[in-house]
Amino acid sequence: QVQLVESGGGWVQAGGSLRLSCAASGRTFSNYAMGWIRQTPGKEREFVAGIDWSGGSTAYGDFAKGRFTISRDTAKNTVYLQMNSLKAEDTAVYYCAARRYRVLVGTEYDYWGQGTQVTVSS
Repeated sequence: QVQLVESGGGWVQAGGSLRLSCAASGRTFSNYAMGWIRQTPGKEREFVAGIDWSGGSTAYGDFAKGRFTISRDTAKNTVYLQMNSLKAEDTAVYYCAARRYRVLVGTEYDYWGQGTQVTVSS
């Protein structure tokens, strides 16, 4: 059973930084794509960033380019999202997700974490 557990969310002032972590367990993730998706109440899920677990290729939503960085540590089975220059509009619940094929973009995934709240105060 795949489990994804996020941590690292919280409150930060605009312009600040946060690093989210996602601990993955339950199988080996070769040939998987891992991603971060965010959602605010009343809005659709939004693709933030994705990474190929094996090769490390990455993709980003337009709003994340230049500010956010996704990475993974295969030894620790952990995916990270470093978020810099945060804005009030980045406030959302951020979800870690895993997909059983190596497509890096989009919001359709096979497994989801429980989410972690990020609040950016302007």
